[in-house]
Amino acid sequence: MTTAADGTAGPAVRVRFLGDFELTVNGAPVQRWRAGKARGLFQYLVVHRGQMLTRDRLYASLWPGADAAAGSSLKVAAHALRRVLDAHPDRPGDSGIRLVYRDFGYVLHVSGLWSDLDRFQELVHTGLRAAAAGDAPLARTRLRAAIGLYGGEFLRGESADWVVEQREYLRALALRALGVLRADAEAREDFVELIEVCKRTLEIDRHHEETYRALMAAHGRRDELACVRRWYELCVRRLRDELAVAPGPETQRLANTLIPIAARAAAPAPVSAVTGAPPATVRALRPAARRAGTPAGTPAGNPAGTPAGNPAGTPAWSPDARTTALARPVRRARSDNRAAAALARAADQATA
Repeated sequence: MTTAADGTAGPAVRVRFLGDFELTVNGAPVQRWRAGKARGLFQYLVVHRGQMLTRDRLYASLWPGADAAAGSSLKVAAHALRRVLDAHPDRPGDSGIRLVYRDFGYVLHVSGLWSDLDRFQELVHTGLRAAAAGDAPLARTRLRAAIGLYGGEFLRGESADWVVEQREYLRALALRALGVLRADAEAREDFVELIEVCKRTLEIDRHHEETYRALMAAHGRRDELACVRRWYELCVRRLRDELAVAPGPETQRLANTLIPIAARAAAPAPVSAVTGAPPATVRALRPAARRAGTPAGTPAGNPAGTPAGNPAGTPAWSPDARTTALARPVRRARSDNRAAAALARAADQATA
């Protein structure tokens, strides 16, 4: 491989894992790989560089299900990798990369390596330690830089098990960093940064319910109730359509607190297309006295009109009661066949 010098004192190898994979050696991008698994082998070896990786481990990670005893695929990929990167074990070329076979496996040595993966982890860990020590400015600086490096998921487009494991670890690390930045922005009441941090979080995890609550609260502090409603509806829709779950009670209570009840009550109740009656969810939100069939005109304090278990004078409905009703699954009404059964029994007795 021919590389172009960039004027630096020594070899410079730069690897980007976050987002689209990119390798440059002395400023020249490496784009052509001689074997299909040569690039995957290099990626795995760089992440675990300096370690002796056995053939069995390499086969289990890169060729799952293949026979490691044959060894031909690994040998072909290793040979191609040496030719692409000038990575001869005894005579490393301008790349400063050496791929060494030792005992029953391989070990990779790289001189002058910079990796966005290493830098991202370093920044997150130092930022989290600073936050735990109470050094908010240092934590803010480190974590902002880390999120700036997080250009996308680890090795985007790859699906090997070892890639998915590493991807989920780094994704969780990014969410932890964003969580600290979100709490810091809330404490400083910096709503502009808070909203940006929340939007960045949802780019990584579109189902992060705590982030939706932070956005609702931030817009609520600014009396932007339409934004509160839209973020809540987006949260409900994504959780329902993509995960088949409902928002938690804390999210629903926050929505009930921030969005005026009068505005919700002013919206027309949906009507069943079959029976013409309000659906079961709406019936569940009616006052208990109406559900029990209390005749019109019954005094509010009349014990006869008080549902069982509801002491006299207790309001029949409250925002918390509405939240509880929404959290319960809606059951379909079943037809009552008791009257038909009684008529059948009477007919049998008459003919006996």
